[in-house]
Amino acid sequence: MHRDDLSLEFVRVAERAAIAAARTMGQGDRKYADQVAVEAMRQEMESVDMDGTIVIGEGERDQAPMLFIGERVGRGGDPVDIAVDPLEGTNLCATGANNAIAVLAASDKGGLLNAPDIYMEKICVGPSAKGHVDLNAPVADNLDAIARALDRDVKDLVVVVLDRPRHERLIAEIRKVGARIRLIGDGDLSAGISAAVVGTGVHAVMGTGGAPEGVIAAAAMRCLNGEIQGRLVLTKPADRERCEKMGIPDLDKVYRTQDLAPGANVIFAATGVTDGSLLRGVRFFGDGVRTQTLVMTTLPHQVRFVDTIHAKDDPDVKIRF
Repeated sequence: MHRDDLSLEFVRVAERAAIAAARTMGQGDRKYADQVAVEAMRQEMESVDMDGTIVIGEGERDQAPMLFIGERVGRGGDPVDIAVDPLEGTNLCATGANNAIAVLAASDKGGLLNAPDIYMEKICVGPSAKGHVDLNAPVADNLDAIARALDRDVKDLVVVVLDRPRHERLIAEIRKVGARIRLIGDGDLSAGISAAVVGTGVHAVMGTGGAPEGVIAAAAMRCLNGEIQGRLVLTKPADRERCEKMGIPDLDKVYRTQDLAPGANVIFAATGVTDGSLLRGVRFFGDGVRTQTLVMTTLPHQVRFVDTIHAKDDPDVKIRF
């Protein structure tokens, strides 16, 4: 997968999914928004010179009309494992709220954990707090460790938590030690990226979200030198069957960044669908569309923001900056 052009090919794939989703923004139909994003991403991915395999996709299905785990994509070439979330924040897009993104990650064969589509307890921190947190430690201890690593008081920390009933106890524990909380409706992947970037005002992400999103977040953390720790959470008997089917014997294991995204060559690309803390959303104007994409790689170690104007094929087109 050592091709300089592949990361830019993935920029194009993420852009197409984001544009398709953005056309549904605010229409209140989250399933339709997700569907058009998936279809656009799949169609664009088929034009990429690679032998791609979806390891994180739309579900563990043997047959599906869209992107599914195990599906082969691309026109042929080097083997590449791919994790996709064509629309992270389906509710955010459906309501026109901030931080909806189209995202994918890729690595060499075996470079991304084939995680089951179940819940995962997670903690994400940036480079300064890397190595200072422990998913098995009490919330208060982790917040104290993060504060010391950042040379600030616990009361100055901002922790992002998904606003879910399952997090009532977590929220209470964070408030008890005096840290501040930013509750979000969706998009813990975007929040995790923010925690790894200095200056965003987010110092940690805690709570239970999707395991597939944890793998994609790990790819981003590999590029940003942040840290994610995660442990699978079983909520129904079928979850155990999924884990056994995917060859996961230790259900109590704490997965670290390198476990979730072990590949030497990792690519991460995310395009804003709606405006967010890191990326601007898709903007439509008379003669085209404008997108902003974050694309990161480990080899070479690069973080780039790509601002693209997709102009109409018209001799009288007017480009607006």
